[in-house]
Amino acid sequence: MTSVHETTPTARTTPAAAPTSWAMLSRALSVPLILGLVCFLPAVVAVQPGSDVRDTAFWLQLVLTCYSGTRLATMILSTHRRLLQGVFWMFVYIAMGVAPLAQVVIGRTPTPMVGPRSDLVTAVALIIVGCAAFDLGSLLASRRPLRRGRGTRLGPATAHRVRLRLLALVAFAASAFYVLKVGGPAVFFSSRQEISASVAVSGVASPESNVGSAFLKGFGTVPALLALLFYTRRLATSRQARRSPSTVLVWVALLLLNALVNNPVSNARYWFVTVLVSLLFTAFPSSAAMYRTVLTTGVVGALVLFPYADRFRYDDAGRRPAQASSVFEPLTTKDYDQTVMFANTVSWVDTQGHTYGRQLAGSALFFVPRAVWSGKPKDTGVRVGEWMGLNMTNLSAPLWTELWVDFGASGMAGGLALVGYVAARTDRRYALAVTRAGPGPGSVLAVAAPLIAGYTFILLRGPLLQAAGKLAIGALCLLLITTFRERKAGRRR
Repeated sequence: MTSVHETTPTARTTPAAAPTSWAMLSRALSVPLILGLVCFLPAVVAVQPGSDVRDTAFWLQLVLTCYSGTRLATMILSTHRRLLQGVFWMFVYIAMGVAPLAQVVIGRTPTPMVGPRSDLVTAVALIIVGCAAFDLGSLLASRRPLRRGRGTRLGPATAHRVRLRLLALVAFAASAFYVLKVGGPAVFFSSRQEISASVAVSGVASPESNVGSAFLKGFGTVPALLALLFYTRRLATSRQARRSPSTVLVWVALLLLNALVNNPVSNARYWFVTVLVSLLFTAFPSSAAMYRTVLTTGVVGALVLFPYADRFRYDDAGRRPAQASSVFEPLTTKDYDQTVMFANTVSWVDTQGHTYGRQLAGSALFFVPRAVWSGKPKDTGVRVGEWMGLNMTNLSAPLWTELWVDFGASGMAGGLALVGYVAARTDRRYALAVTRAGPGPGSVLAVAAPLIAGYTFILLRGPLLQAAGKLAIGALCLLLITTFRERKAGRRR
């Protein structure tokens, strides 16, 4: 059994000066980075004018912010690229650390909190427990060596090219159908509101169920993205592919296709983040600088730019001008409702009780129409929003909430420990996939891991029912071009 940290004859080695240079750079960056994430930014938020309440909720939120900031700094400064773990801690630091801290300090939340203040204390405490469980799962995974068992690869070169072309054909056909159904290319550069209205009148969706529209959008966008990622991986690792005009032309065509169906105008911001992150990680598979740049600039972009990035969500009539007196005020009025929604879910469960797996079952069976399953659960965020009496129920339900609603505190901790374990194992296998593959596309994980890393934002924000459709379509596309084979047999070939 071989650990991911071992050196093998097939692994590419780097010059001795490179690690030394980066080690010096890491030491130079470590102090300001840790001070900035753990001390400076939380301190700046804590002194903002507002409610001046310094109760248990405030101190727990401050602890969570510093804890997640420390773990994020560790991910950025690590000598290994940990895609899934790095994105996890970036999300926690931004959406469940800095933003909720600003909300507690300023005394304003994106969504009203209907329960007592103690429910907010419970929610923040449970988030901390879940983060600790994630760390525990990651630690357990790091102490287990990777086995040389069955692997998922792209198969022999000829078979791979055939399957990759098939995926590209599926992508072009599915996206073309999507474009025709919504009324042509021009709709994709208007607004998300216009896209939703076009899908509603396309005949694929019904008033009782969103399954048809979810499949239309999913098949219209996901295969196009995956085909682009695989062709990008091929060009990044094969000189022969870069010299092939047909391969380059297909890549250019896929890039233009994604500019149409996956652009930031007609898609949710979280999905565009998925597209951008997965493409960068795939195009620069061995770049430690790109990995660290994505994590560091992601924090700045999420806090400063992301709240204003919904400019194309509505048309001109429904668009509201963005106004804020400080850089932290948008964190209290937009997007970052994860912690307060957890508190509202605590209040909801106090009156309704736990659902004991029913919500997760609804997410896993997302493809079943409500006409067939009349009692199919709604999104967790929607159910809580309706219980609160809100008209707008497009609310988040972070992964902590989904697990806690079904299984309580122990189930939530166990679930997040499992997520941490799987994330750490996937990160280690990804490191092997991009360093030991050699020339050519190599393991399918070299593309799947960047895609999952980008999609982690959506999975963590929730609700899971909304996220399940594109995840399943992505899995089907991966199965289309994957060959399951013994690694040993693959080496003999």
